[in-house]
Amino acid sequence: MLSKVWQVLHEQISHWHLIVRMSIFETRGIYQVHYLGTLWQFINPAIQVGIYWFVFGFGIRGGQPVGDVPFFLWLLMGIIPWFFISPTMIQGSNSIYQKVSMVSKMNFPVSVLPSIKIVSNSFQFIILMVLLFIILLAYGIEPTIYLLQLPYYLLSMYVFLFAFTLLSSTVSTLVRDYQMFLQSMMRMLLYVSPILWDPRSIPIEIFVNIVKLNPFYYIIEGIRSSLLGTGWFFDEPVFLLYFWSLTFTLLFLGAQLHMKFRKNFVDYL
Repeated sequence: MLSKVWQVLHEQISHWHLIVRMSIFETRGIYQVHYLGTLWQFINPAIQVGIYWFVFGFGIRGGQPVGDVPFFLWLLMGIIPWFFISPTMIQGSNSIYQKVSMVSKMNFPVSVLPSIKIVSNSFQFIILMVLLFIILLAYGIEPTIYLLQLPYYLLSMYVFLFAFTLLSSTVSTLVRDYQMFLQSMMRMLLYVSPILWDPRSIPIEIFVNIVKLNPFYYIIEGIRSSLLGTGWFFDEPVFLLYFWSLTFTLLFLGAQLHMKFRKNFVDYL
């Protein structure tokens, strides 16, 4: 029953060097025709952070912090992961449709195409996270023992992205309307995820619990708690179980659907 899942995972591991090489090549290709080159990987996020900080930090919140944390820092800890999550989900979901005609006649496992997008976008994410650590230190926020759980939340994010893009890239190839729907959903999720506002400010507890069903809540709030030292990943076992149940369900469905249709992807182009 899990044979297809193991097959897909084995393809990622056995072709890891190919994934990394193609990710580097793809990243260089995107920016080589621009005068500023890879600097655009940081200019675009900086512009967006500035806009959100001004609108939500000063316009809506009037410069008020989130608890004891300046809103600027609180925003960065949520929006930097989002700058990685959102484009990765959209691009990863479209990866098979874009490349399958090129690789269909090669000895090439199509399942690694979403992984290439994930690794390609990781270069910017890693550098932005390093800059975030520097900014936190500049504000006087020092690492605590809670930082030990940051790798766990990063792993959770990567596993979820792989599971989602594996399933989503197959659906997107079969039903092209899905890609447009996904792009609209990602724009909406920016505002219903704990990125620009604190869901704990909602006075009704049941609504807070509904927001927590969003898997991005688990990831982003987990990263924040690791950096600020506000809680452990096992403090809420119900949502931990929910997140991993959802992730492994997506992985199972994605592997089953991908292996079923991968030989016929070209027919849907």
